[in-house]
Amino acid sequence: MTTPILTRFYHPARGEGVGVWLEDTVYDVTEHLPTVGAFLRNSVGHIQEAIDGLVVLAREAGVPYGAEQFNAAPQAFVPHWLAPCDEQEVWAAGVTYERSRAARQEEAQDGGDIYARVYQAQRPELFFKAQGKRVIGPWGEVGIRADATWNVPEPELALVVNPGMEVVGFTVGNDMSSRDIEGENPLYLPQAKVYKASCGMGPGIVLSPSNEWPHTTIRLSISRSDQVMFSGEVSTARIKRQIPGLLGYLGRSAEFPDGVMLLTGTGIVPPSDFTLQAGDVTTITIDGIGTLANTVKVV
Repeated sequence: MTTPILTRFYHPARGEGVGVWLEDTVYDVTEHLPTVGAFLRNSVGHIQEAIDGLVVLAREAGVPYGAEQFNAAPQAFVPHWLAPCDEQEVWAAGVTYERSRAARQEEAQDGGDIYARVYQAQRPELFFKAQGKRVIGPWGEVGIRADATWNVPEPELALVVNPGMEVVGFTVGNDMSSRDIEGENPLYLPQAKVYKASCGMGPGIVLSPSNEWPHTTIRLSISRSDQVMFSGEVSTARIKRQIPGLLGYLGRSAEFPDGVMLLTGTGIVPPSDFTLQAGDVTTITIDGIGTLANTVKVV
């Protein structure tokens, strides 16, 4: 059986919608499931049953579209993907790979001892990243800050979590970062991480409930004028932390009534002499999860 993918899309004939992507067809189920949040709320305590019901709904009541038509840059008159989140908050975990720890220490003007400590600590680094409605979808434009000089994408596996703090599935995330701002002072992290168009996600949520990392590879390619400027890859086996531990801390003294997305850190770091420019194209592929491509603009 094909693993279902929960998506959001735009179609000029119907507006924004929620779809179930099965093989090469997207079934519009918006009339019965108006938001991703509605599915996440309904899945608490019986995730697989909710997924199975979603597949039945798609095949019996969904309006079918060819999936290929949504692979386009967002425009009002063109069908395209939207980020697969709406009512959710997006949070992020930091310093979950050894490579990320080393990179943060390299960029930090004070030597980065706090990054070494948090890498070893029981409590993870967790921070708010974006509101779901502000997340950029496939082929949309992600942003680099006009007041930063060292900007990079951070390709990450994202957990999709329901209000019961249960993993429902996975998607591809891009945690855009201004490394020079955070490197100047760690207290500037919100400015380095949370700004207009600083988060990309998509194309859809691969519905696969699990408390274990999928055994897969994350790949990043950055192109400029059709020339590859950087590429790299990392295995999810390199993630130091485990899913229950991350979600345990994320859910402490907090609640997410519409579910939450959690970016889980990056293990791919471009060299210190590279920075993104307007017009660059970032392409993040996670085997078995999907491909997220975005163009870069200055914000």
